[in-house]
Amino acid sequence: MSTTTSEALSETTLLRFATAGSVDDGKSTLVGRLLHDSKSVLTDQLEAVERASTARGQEGPDLALLTDGLRAEREQGITIDVAYRYFATAKRRFILADTPGHVQYTRNMVTGASTAELTVILIDARNGVVEQTRRHAALAALLRVPHVVLAVNKMDLVEYKESVFAAIAEEFTAYATELGVPEVTAIPISALAGDNVVEPSANMDWYGGPTVLEHLETVPVTHDLSHCHARLPVQYVIRPQTAEHPDYRGYAGQIAAGSFRVGEAVTVLPSGHASKIAGIDLLGQSVDVAWTTQSVTVLLEDDIDISRGDLIVPSKDAPPTTQDIEATVCHVADAPLTVGHRVLLKHGTRTVKAIVKDIPSRLTLDDLSLHPHPGQLVANDIGRVKIRTAEPLPVDSYADSRRTGSFILIDPSDGTTLTAGMVGESFASPEPVKDAAEDDGWDF
Repeated sequence: MSTTTSEALSETTLLRFATAGSVDDGKSTLVGRLLHDSKSVLTDQLEAVERASTARGQEGPDLALLTDGLRAEREQGITIDVAYRYFATAKRRFILADTPGHVQYTRNMVTGASTAELTVILIDARNGVVEQTRRHAALAALLRVPHVVLAVNKMDLVEYKESVFAAIAEEFTAYATELGVPEVTAIPISALAGDNVVEPSANMDWYGGPTVLEHLETVPVTHDLSHCHARLPVQYVIRPQTAEHPDYRGYAGQIAAGSFRVGEAVTVLPSGHASKIAGIDLLGQSVDVAWTTQSVTVLLEDDIDISRGDLIVPSKDAPPTTQDIEATVCHVADAPLTVGHRVLLKHGTRTVKAIVKDIPSRLTLDDLSLHPHPGQLVANDIGRVKIRTAEPLPVDSYADSRRTGSFILIDPSDGTTLTAGMVGESFASPEPVKDAAEDDGWDF
């Protein structure tokens, strides 16, 4: 098997998923159970958990400690940050993000679920669907996570009653469908006891569906970036200018989406210059085709002025370039984002100056209502923004590509990440761009 074929096979067997749920619903315990029962925990890790559990006066090992890695989390018994874990079974590799349940950590769930193909939303069987459940369903829909697993946890505390599970599953599925979630799989579990997590439960013979792990191993990875619009953000221009390679000029970067082939007609954005791919170098070898996530160097037939931040795309599938971006954003910084805020916008490998021209609305996750023209967004707020950039940017819709349809806003004074954005609609302004900026260089 060739290197490229092996890498492609490896990528198709990787599932990124996130967990979410209210505080004390058992997210960390579920993840710990998955790691423990799938034999993905090292002996020294398990021994450390057993010692920590004993010190806390618990009779058995608290599997939640396998993911609650921060000292503050262990002391408070809650998840604060996003805990990433990597494990594998014979069928698939996994990257999981255990995200916080508190409403004030909404931004952390956005971070964890932004690259996920599946989200596991936990519900305490005793409490049913609560406000935070609806928030997490709304975020999963907003982030266009293709698969949602509803894990109705703590079934042992409701005597494993099928009627309790059925009522919760029906209510959640109806709500998620209204939000536009494409697929919901409901599974009754007890993370603490291990029911239907890795092994089928003997206590719920009325349930004939998959366990959590079985579903994770078999769910199709539908959001395959290799089938998205081909995009190569240029990270570095390689010009060795040696005697061996006097005319070598390559454009290096990681393919963000799609695939590229030698001989393909391409366009460089935002300049709009066109050429054809003369060669593709991958790991020191020449290849005919390269695809998503591979780091490559592309050589073109024509000598074009290309620099870091430019985007190489197929000529027949080029995105529009615009200086006016409308997007849905999640504000992640403690300092608010306000109308008139001067920021840096980072899209792919390109960073440009920008101004927040308007904040048309803020989303209230409790009831999904819109608060018009709030004037600002504070930490964990989700809202719509209109941004004007100093230079044209080639942007995709987030609905078409989660990688090239996203961006971040940065504080130019200290480099702090302010906001994570998802391009919802780009539109051209009828006003011409000013020839000269004002004194501070931010009016455009």
